[in-house]
Amino acid sequence: MKFLIAGLGSIGRRHLRNLVALGEKDILLYRTHQSSLPDDELAGFSVETDLGTALAQRPDAVIISNPTALHLKVAVPSARQGCHLLLEKPIAESMESVNDLIEAVEEGGGEVLVGYQFRFHPGLIQAKRLLAENAIGRPISFRAVYAEYLPGMHPWEDYRKSYSARRELGGGVILTLCHPLDYVRWLLGEIEGVWAFIGEFNQFALPVEDAAEIGIRLANGVVGSVHLDFNRRPFFHQLEIIGTEGTLIWDAPQGDLQVYRAEAAAWESFPDRNDFERNEMFLTEMRHFIDVVQRKATPVCSLVDGVRALQVALAAKSSALDGKFHSLSYDHLPFPYV
Repeated sequence: MKFLIAGLGSIGRRHLRNLVALGEKDILLYRTHQSSLPDDELAGFSVETDLGTALAQRPDAVIISNPTALHLKVAVPSARQGCHLLLEKPIAESMESVNDLIEAVEEGGGEVLVGYQFRFHPGLIQAKRLLAENAIGRPISFRAVYAEYLPGMHPWEDYRKSYSARRELGGGVILTLCHPLDYVRWLLGEIEGVWAFIGEFNQFALPVEDAAEIGIRLANGVVGSVHLDFNRRPFFHQLEIIGTEGTLIWDAPQGDLQVYRAEAAAWESFPDRNDFERNEMFLTEMRHFIDVVQRKATPVCSLVDGVRALQVALAAKSSALDGKFHSLSYDHLPFPYV
């Protein structure tokens, strides 16, 4: 198999290292040479600076890890050619060209895996199993918090020049830290509507929101909230789900899941993973993508999932601007292959 990686920032290089670790050798790099990282680890790989020339080498799969606002400029022609895509989250910064991508995927016949890597976190996978088993009864409400200090996210670069800090590249805390908007759907059901408040506290002098509070109502009646910010130290990422018969708490940094069962009046750990290492998620994701490329599996996070998570994020941004609750409708999107 031939892989093309478009975008060689931190996540693109992680994908490159993981492909090599999994034994893949036929890897082509598409570069615009805007990365702030040194080129040492890229030595020995073929490089193209023109997308058409890169696609002319007929890659089987394209990993799209450039800035959010540039995703679809690579994804649409790659999909139309029939390439399978690992498309980093969020899939775009607006809905403007999303229909073009959907049509290109239908035309080319490839598969799309969207890079919400927390779907491969062992704690969240176990949480999904426990919810299916009614371990905490019927879910009633939830609270997710994902907060990370922006200057510490990529300490090797000037954070003010990162895509997270630049509106024109799809930055801002809602799009950058949008993972909960995907896994809430995956664990608890479709999102019916949102309201949101955002803050630009300007301690970093940035033109993007650096904090957001998002209220969410699911179609099944579950209610909850997602808090995102670029200000908190130390890093914090946690999900709490309250049910009729107990509570579930997942802690991302610890890789741990705790469940309180009301009947037993006790907490359990599922599992106690003190050895959890973050790259484990990405390696599992890449193994899954290789299976998708080989037609051995269907994407666990599909293009439909990616589009809907983007719609939720954009609805939150719109709500913060107009102060209104935004209902979500997915019926108008052309998903002929679903």
